[in-house]
Amino acid sequence: MSFVVGLVVGIVVGFALIVVFVRSENARSKLRTDLAATVAAFARMTVEDSRQLLGPEYYPSWVVFSQRQKLNWLNSHLTKIWPYVNEAASELIKSSVEPTLEQYRPIILSSLKFSKFTLGTVAPQFTGVSILESDSSGVTMELEMNWDGNPNIVLDVKTRLGVSLPVQVKDIGFTGVFRLIFKPLVEELPCFGAVCYSLRQKKKFDFKLKVIGGDITSIPGLSGALEDTIHNAIEDSITWPVRKIVPILPGDYSDLELKPSGTLEVKLVQAKDLTNKDFIGKSDPYAELYIRPLRERTKTSKIISNDLNPIWNEHYEFVVEDASTQHLYVKIFDDEGLQASELLGCAQVQLSELEPGKVKDVWLKLVKDLEVQRDNKYRGEVHLELLYCPYGMENSFTNPFAKKVEMTTLERVLKSSGNGIADAALTEREVSQKKREVIVRGVLSVTVISAEDLPVVDLMGKADPFVVLTMKKSDTKNKTRVVNENLNPEWNQTFDFVVEDALHDMLIAEVYDHDTFRKEYIGRCILTLTRVILEGEYRECFTLDGAKSGRLNLSLKWVPQPIYRDSQW
Repeated sequence: MSFVVGLVVGIVVGFALIVVFVRSENARSKLRTDLAATVAAFARMTVEDSRQLLGPEYYPSWVVFSQRQKLNWLNSHLTKIWPYVNEAASELIKSSVEPTLEQYRPIILSSLKFSKFTLGTVAPQFTGVSILESDSSGVTMELEMNWDGNPNIVLDVKTRLGVSLPVQVKDIGFTGVFRLIFKPLVEELPCFGAVCYSLRQKKKFDFKLKVIGGDITSIPGLSGALEDTIHNAIEDSITWPVRKIVPILPGDYSDLELKPSGTLEVKLVQAKDLTNKDFIGKSDPYAELYIRPLRERTKTSKIISNDLNPIWNEHYEFVVEDASTQHLYVKIFDDEGLQASELLGCAQVQLSELEPGKVKDVWLKLVKDLEVQRDNKYRGEVHLELLYCPYGMENSFTNPFAKKVEMTTLERVLKSSGNGIADAALTEREVSQKKREVIVRGVLSVTVISAEDLPVVDLMGKADPFVVLTMKKSDTKNKTRVVNENLNPEWNQTFDFVVEDALHDMLIAEVYDHDTFRKEYIGRCILTLTRVILEGEYRECFTLDGAKSGRLNLSLKWVPQPIYRDSQW
C-alpha cells in the first residue's frame, strides 16, 4: 500500500515540477521577447519621441537633440520690428530683383517693372538655425524660413502690342534655407569684414498671378512666361551659389564673389525602357540638362521620334561654381508638337561624387519627382558619361592651346592623355590664323569572343545566333558567322573599323537569331569609344539590353591616327 502511495505522490510531485519548470521557461522567454521589443522600439525612436519621453526639465540646457536649433526668440523680436524691416527690405529687394526681371523679360513684352512692392504685415518665421563646419577664416550659418505672407506686389506689364496690364503676385508660400557667410574674421568689431547671403535651398515657392480688373488668360502664354521669368530671376539673383555681398568694414572682398570653379563635360549617350505616353505609336523623347535652371544654361538634345530606347550620343559642357553642393539635373520629355511636352522622368548627379579628371560612366534611374523619395515605379534609365575638370589643376587635362582651340574638355583630356593621340605643344603661331580642331581618328579592332546565357528563340529550345557590329556615325557594318543551335556560342572573330571621329561615334553590337527566311532580334549593347581611347585596349562582358537574359563578351583595341581639321574662325 505504501508503495502505491509513494508512487502516486512521486508522479504528482514530478508532474508539478515539470509544470513549474515549463512556466518558468515561458516567463523567461516572454521577458527576453519584451526586452528585445523594447530595444527595437528605442532603436526606432525619433528625436520627437525622445523629447516626449524626456521633458526639458529632466536634462541640462546644454543637451541638444539636433544641430539645428529653434529661434523662437528671433521670431518674437522680428514680429515686433517687422513694419520697419518691411519698409527697408522692400526697397532693397525691389532694386535688386527688378534689373534681373528685365534681363529675363519674355520676348512678347516690351517692359516689365514693379509698380508696387511691399512685403505685407506678416513676418516670416525662422524654424531653425545651424552652424556649418568651415575653414577658420569665416563662419557659415544656415537659417530655415517659412513665409505665408500677404505682400502687395504689382507688376507693370507692357506688351509689344501696346497693351498695359497691372499683374498682381499673390498667395505667396515660401519655404527655404538661407545661408549667411561672415567672412573674413578680423580683430575689429564686429569681428567680420562682410556678410554674404544666399538662398541655399528652395524647398517650396508657390504664388498666383492675377490681372487687376481683368483675366490673365486673355493673352495666351502670358501667365506661363511671367512665372518662368520670376523663377529665373530668383534663381539668377539670389539662389546658391549666387550670393550677395554686404561690406561691413572697408576692404576688398572680391574673393567672396561668385567665380567659376571648373567645367563639367557631359556626354548624353542613350536612354532605355522609357514610359510610353502616346496612344498611337511611341513617345518622342528628348532631354534637358542643366546645373542651374537658367534659360541660357539649359542644354536640349534633339528629338528622337517614336522610340522608347533613344540614342543621342551628344556632348555638352557646363560651368561649375561649387562642385561640393551643385548637381547635374537630367529631365526626359515626350515631345507633343504644339502642345506642352510631357515629363517622362528625371534624375540627378551630385558633382561631389565625381573624381576630378576621371571619366565616370553612369546609368541613372528616372523618377517622377526628385523631391519624392519613395518612387518605386520603374520609368527607365538614362546613360551619361561625366568628366569634371576644376580650373587651375596641374595635370594632364589642362592644355596649352585650350584658350585658342575650340574643343570640349573631354577632347582636351583625351588628346593630352599621353597615348599619342595628339601633340599638346602647339605654339601661338600654329593657331594664330585658324582654329585647329583635333579629330580623334584611328582604327578600332573589335573581337567578338562569345555570348552567354542567350534566351531561347527557336521552337526546339535553341537559337542560331550571330552578331552585327555597327559604327553609328558612318553606318559601317560587319557581322559574325552563324553558330547553329547554341545558347552559349563562341565566335572569336575580329573586325577592324576605320573611325574618322571617335569622340562622337559609338559602337552598336546587336545579337540576332538566324532563320531561313528572316532574322529575329535578341538584344544589343551600345558602347561609346571613350574608354577604349583612354585605356587603349580592354575586354569586358556586356549585358544585352532588350533581352530576357544574355551577355556578350567583347574585346576592343584602339590604334590612334590623329589628324587636324582646319576651319575658319
